[in-house]
Amino acid sequence: MSCFDRRDLGLLLLRLGTGGVLAAHGAQKLFGWFGGGGLEGTGQFMESVGYAPGRASATAAGLAEAGGGTLLALGLATPAAGAAAAGAMAGAAAVHLPNGFFAQGGGYEYAASLGLAAAGLAVTGPGRLSLDHALGHVFDRGWMVPVALGVTAAATAAMIGARNCRVRAKTEGQQEVLFEEFEE
Repeated sequence: MSCFDRRDLGLLLLRLGTGGVLAAHGAQKLFGWFGGGGLEGTGQFMESVGYAPGRASATAAGLAEAGGGTLLALGLATPAAGAAAAGAMAGAAAVHLPNGFFAQGGGYEYAASLGLAAAGLAVTGPGRLSLDHALGHVFDRGWMVPVALGVTAAATAAMIGARNCRVRAKTEGQQEVLFEEFEE
């Protein structure tokens, strides 16, 4: 019988908190729970911020958040779960980037915190109080960490790059006011 230490308890708490928040966030997108827009409303929002097609983007983000969050909370397939959730949060952070860092001003602070926690769990592993440990780490092998993070990073970079191109194309030709006119 193995003895659990405070590291295992700390990882459990981090997984439950991060995973629970991510799962709830994804459920808002997928099912409209907790005041969310569901696939229809979230799809419209995704389209408005440059992620197209909107419904498919909402589905992908919702599955990455709800699925990744649930798996993180359970400590199952931790490298893939953490990578998927981190990728979804990178996509969310890209939307909030123009607003600065702090969430109070609409910034990317919240998305970055959740994404970094998920990526940290993917790298660190779930600890002994997890399904991965109970199953002999069948879905949590060392080689899975760089593969999951690498594949997710490539897919996320492509997704954010395509979004940024759409956003740029939409604002192309629009010029900001260089000088204000003052009436005397």
